[in-house]
Amino acid sequence: MNQNEPNLYLWLIPLLPLAGAAINGLFGRRFSKPLVATVGLVFVAAAFVLSAWASWQLTHSPLKIPHIEEHLPWITAGGDFRVDFSFYLDQLSMVMILVVTGVGFLIHVYSVGYMEHEGGYYRFFSYLNLFMFFMLTLVLSSSYLLMFVGWEGVGLASYLLIGFFLTKDSAANAGKKAFIVNRIGDFGFLIAMFLMFQKFGSLNFSDVFSKASSLPVESAGGVGILTAIALLLMLGATGKSAQVPLYVWLPDAMEGPTPVSALIHAATMVTAGVYMVARSNAIFSRSPLALVVVAIIGCVTALFAATIGMTQTDIKRVLAYSTISQLGYMFLACGVAAYSAAIFHLMTHAFFKALLFLCAGSVIHALGGEQDMRNMGGLRKKIPVTFWTMTIGTFAIAGFPPLAGFFSKDEILWKVWASGYKALWVAAIITAGITSFYMFRLWFMTFFGERREAEHGAGHDNHGHANNGDHVHESPLIMLVPLMILAFLSFTGGWVNIPKALGGNNHFDEFLSPVLSTGTMSAEPENPSLEVTLAITSVAVASVGLFLAWLFYCKRRDLPDKFAAALNGLYTLVRDKYRIDELYNWLFVQPVVEGSRKLLWQEIDVGTIDTLVNEAADSAQLVSNEARKMQSGNIRSYAGWVALGAAAVVAYMIWVGLR
Repeated sequence: MNQNEPNLYLWLIPLLPLAGAAINGLFGRRFSKPLVATVGLVFVAAAFVLSAWASWQLTHSPLKIPHIEEHLPWITAGGDFRVDFSFYLDQLSMVMILVVTGVGFLIHVYSVGYMEHEGGYYRFFSYLNLFMFFMLTLVLSSSYLLMFVGWEGVGLASYLLIGFFLTKDSAANAGKKAFIVNRIGDFGFLIAMFLMFQKFGSLNFSDVFSKASSLPVESAGGVGILTAIALLLMLGATGKSAQVPLYVWLPDAMEGPTPVSALIHAATMVTAGVYMVARSNAIFSRSPLALVVVAIIGCVTALFAATIGMTQTDIKRVLAYSTISQLGYMFLACGVAAYSAAIFHLMTHAFFKALLFLCAGSVIHALGGEQDMRNMGGLRKKIPVTFWTMTIGTFAIAGFPPLAGFFSKDEILWKVWASGYKALWVAAIITAGITSFYMFRLWFMTFFGERREAEHGAGHDNHGHANNGDHVHESPLIMLVPLMILAFLSFTGGWVNIPKALGGNNHFDEFLSPVLSTGTMSAEPENPSLEVTLAITSVAVASVGLFLAWLFYCKRRDLPDKFAAALNGLYTLVRDKYRIDELYNWLFVQPVVEGSRKLLWQEIDVGTIDTLVNEAADSAQLVSNEARKMQSGNIRSYAGWVALGAAAVVAYMIWVGLR
């Protein structure tokens, strides 16, 4: 940092939630619940205020962008390599810290009411604050190495939060699954950092990006050093952001409390991979092959997860697969070098997906823990605030104008079309229709028709509010206010980037343009009429999804069962999530378990190590038994042994003398 520039105290932004985590973690057991909640909320609110102030200072004063604040030396090696504890604020990290702290604070407020009747209240808020610390460290770091600390930290915090219900086996298993699957991606991130150090001699963003920008674009068919780095970074992003094939941990992570789902799996942790790819655009944009891989993985993930979402009956799992699908949209945008479109959708998705998860939590709260949509229905008049806010979230994610999701999704679709990859656009527009269908399916099954009896078993959020259909109640105000704010953001959040073809000025793209490339891989010239036509097409496809959901789940409720019976095996396969978990269990888990049991335990541990130890003990016992016979107490026996020993000594001396 230039000594003449003012200090924005960026180090305080992650440190404030860490202080809250430490206070509640160390002393919260003795605090009252209101005091625990106050500590948890105040420090996150302070982080948001400081983030807003720092962002204002950066954009309204003559500060150099990026603004880097160096604090303490961390690692030095040789004469050239050095990594400091330093923080990096530019337009991209500004958007991220405002989204993380803003949406995170609303989820903290909601949690005060939602978790009121749960045990481990202080522990929950300590974990939430700890997660915020690591996520803010990730997005404010000035080097890949410090980013990796935050990267691993959010993995740890997510493990704690997903497995929050300590006595629930499914929650514990889900936490372990998330932790282990993410380690696969993290291995790729580590190797990428080694290659960066070998190529650039540094892991600091400023050094890496300036040197990468000076290199030529690699050939589309070759795998050079930049392509290798980009693909390994994408492997890391695939794990953290739940893309094919490492997506399997996120649906199971719904075992955690609903606010955890909203925080980790809608607004923060799962977007870390998208942020990392966008941050590394100087590397990815010089590797056409890596970009194609990113685009294909994103597109496959978006369509694949959307099809599974159509058949799920657990309200949180529908939203989980929706999150995977929407993250696929973001990677698809990154894959056509439309990084600003990806970040724009990341922001709007944080608004409406956090809203949808929290509304789902409000429904679960109202029904005493029920999560199976087949046991819902007729709730729109009993919980009207939840209904109307969830309606806004549903229309937003489906892509209806003028809500936020329309503008961000429309920009991605336009950029994909303009890139020349028409097949990817077709898959993306089909995904948009499926998204609309399964979200309105959720909407109709939950809020319309008559309340259905609890005939189906389902996973529950362990949410202790005994209830039945006659005592459905609206959530308390402390849970409803965050819903209202998020509903407002879900409605208006897209207006910051209305495209020129629709009468806007693309303000958000222009804001991010100094940091991110806004072009596409093979962009067509601007064509406002075509862009409008594609926007109308996406709305029409979303309308078809809405109509089919209305027909199947409101007008003709007998049709879903008939279609399921007609499709038979195919429907069962999709409902069972294509049995990917079973496939992974057969290919990877069981071989590791059996190998550990038979080879490591039975052969090495029992057969080798235990045998050596046991044989050594048996041999020692045998020798000691024989030696004990010498200690008989008989004088003639002792004299005989002495004579034998003397003869042996004399024989040895004679033998030595003869040599």
